[in-house]
Amino acid sequence: MKLISEFTENDVEFLITEDKKTGKKNYAIQGIFAQAEKKNRNGRIYPMPIMEKALNKYDTEQVQKGRAVGELNHPEGPTVNLDKVSHKINELKFEGNDIVGKASILNTPMGEVVKGLLDGGVTFGVSTRGMGSLSQRNGAMVVNSDYILNAVDIVQDPSAPGAFVNGIMEGVEWVWNNGIIEAQTIEKMETEIKKAPRANLYETEVREFKNFLSILKSK
Repeated sequence: MKLISEFTENDVEFLITEDKKTGKKNYAIQGIFAQAEKKNRNGRIYPMPIMEKALNKYDTEQVQKGRAVGELNHPEGPTVNLDKVSHKINELKFEGNDIVGKASILNTPMGEVVKGLLDGGVTFGVSTRGMGSLSQRNGAMVVNSDYILNAVDIVQDPSAPGAFVNGIMEGVEWVWNNGIIEAQTIEKMETEIKKAPRANLYETEVREFKNFLSILKSK
């Protein structure tokens, strides 16, 4: 499974309101967080049944239980780092093919960074972070039925998430191991196989396959 990230900028609003009694500012996000059945800027399409399944699971297990949090900028993997959480997703639902969400900025260290930047006039977007496999169809990469929505993050530079995810994280295979998401670094094994002399290719393939199995058994 690959880590898949999608950036949304123009369809979200960062709202700042002030409590008239206390003078305390409240910071929130609302708007379109993702879309189904539409080829996005990364050339990917999320079929409605697949996105519905992923959203319903995320809503039931995360949003409704108060566990749906996200980070400022993308981390190096699919799991959420609690020490870097900046906001909490309060609502996520379908409106047509759009996934519309509402979130509040938290009083965490990263949340305070977001607030300070917003007060200074900095603009942000949101980016979904999930895992799944892709299939190429009719000139687009279609997300398959194994897709899992992990988080919605706040990002500032629309080019950075795409470059980071496409260049690094999508080169890593992620697997479920006893309920824990782990990265299997298969690049080294692939390199060993590719550079092996033809006469030793079969032996190399068998050796690397055994190495892979031993890694799985040791986890």
